[in-house]
Amino acid sequence: MFVTQGSKVVIIGAGAVGIAYAYAVLNQGLADHLAIIDINEDLAWAEVEDLSHAIPFSGHHMDVTVGTYEDCKDAALVVNCAGVAQRAGETRLDLVARNVKIFESINKQVMAAGFNGIYVVATNPVDVLTYVSWKQTGLPSNQVIGAGTVLDTARWRHNLGQYFDIAPSAVHTHIIGEHGDTELPVLSSGSIGGVPLPALLKTEAARNPDIYKQIDEMFVRTRDAAYDIIKRKGNTSFGVGNALARITRAILRNEDVVLPVSALLEGEYGLNDIYIGTPTVLNRSGVRNVVELRLDDTETAKFHHSAQTLRDVIDKAEI
Repeated sequence: MFVTQGSKVVIIGAGAVGIAYAYAVLNQGLADHLAIIDINEDLAWAEVEDLSHAIPFSGHHMDVTVGTYEDCKDAALVVNCAGVAQRAGETRLDLVARNVKIFESINKQVMAAGFNGIYVVATNPVDVLTYVSWKQTGLPSNQVIGAGTVLDTARWRHNLGQYFDIAPSAVHTHIIGEHGDTELPVLSSGSIGGVPLPALLKTEAARNPDIYKQIDEMFVRTRDAAYDIIKRKGNTSFGVGNALARITRAILRNEDVVLPVSALLEGEYGLNDIYIGTPTVLNRSGVRNVVELRLDDTETAKFHHSAQTLRDVIDKAEI
């Protein structure tokens, strides 16, 4: 199916996440036109002006403008960062009812403009709201993607890299499932520096008998990172902004790269009709295909529990 070409990006929501993402796109030269929509037009104008003043130092040329929903007509990418933010002590799933209503209004306007690009959801609870956006927009599922566990995986790789004193880029292991409290690390099929993770941990255990306990603690820090950051500064922005920029690069540059986004499962892992974080091949058409990891029995049970948690939320919200 034809998908709108070019590299025009529309950002909906000029809050901390939307502007961190805009700044990453600007500095990486990922778009030729960045249009920013916000219900607070003064805020959108101020952020556009401020970003525009950074362009001369970016090494790239880009138009940054205050957007309207008409900008969606020829946009290659719409990235939805709008909605109410997560409060201190509030889970991502607590946000459902408030943000579903906001998304209904937004998505009607996006589609009324004739949008036919790739739609990326950043707002929490991201898996549920990606499913909502798929239903509300009527776009093919390959064109609707959530940020999923891309950021969680980056945090996980950062923490493992610190422990093993190696660059995060040499750490190849994923966090999958809900972007939230029921997510899980995949230890059975990961690797660090080319060494299978199970073998590396077994070797490390001979030196450090507490390694498995420390790995569990490391995962908890990964999973709960947003709570800890929000408690101290009120939001998370830079990590998710760069995660969204990485997804954008994968799509607009047709990379066929694997990222753990929130994608629709259609039989993978024995699951259907649910958006959830899992490694996915991304290119100019959005989702090329979902990568089904070989999980062990414990990981499979946890992943199915995560999916059921999301399903219960969707059913309760009558989406």
